[in-house]
Amino acid sequence: MKFTFKEISPKFWPDFERLFGDNGACGGCWCQWWRLPKGGKIWEEYKGAKNKRRMKKLITAGNLNGLLAFDGNRAVAWCSFGPRSDFPRLDNTKSYKRDDTDGVWSINCFFIDRNYRGKNLTRLMLGEVCKILKRKKVEIAEGYPTPLTLKGEKQAAAFSFTGPLKIFEEAGFEIVQRISHSRPLVRKKL
Repeated sequence: MKFTFKEISPKFWPDFERLFGDNGACGGCWCQWWRLPKGGKIWEEYKGAKNKRRMKKLITAGNLNGLLAFDGNRAVAWCSFGPRSDFPRLDNTKSYKRDDTDGVWSINCFFIDRNYRGKNLTRLMLGEVCKILKRKKVEIAEGYPTPLTLKGEKQAAAFSFTGPLKIFEEAGFEIVQRISHSRPLVRKKL
């Protein structure tokens, strides 16, 4: 399969909306998990329609970074990235809290249409995002990938939205912090 990659812009809102479907990708997220400061009650209040409105506003105003993968004219995958400061929940997550975040950009979410999983899209999108970040003169890219379980098994797709650790390591990212097995923080100097 041959995919094309396009940075998100207001004209792609309908494509993004179709890709995310009625459930907002997973459980009404609409790619807001890292954009809200905390989970719990705030998350419960926003998931679904409020998250969708927030995301639409960000995209249609041109205030968002992200990458869509297309198969022909159909968006089939999404990758969220941007300045780490765009994702306040990171600083409220013990495993990802850091003091050295100036100039760091975060690559924190992948959503692949279920019919396109297992077709190398996460790996391809990570490579494309790294190229974009280099063009933007970003010095450090950061990710929060999902490792294999302690038994060496893959995590379920619902828990792997940050991308597999193996793919980040293959792209030259290194673990710089690991407070728990399940939450490594990786970085790459660009």
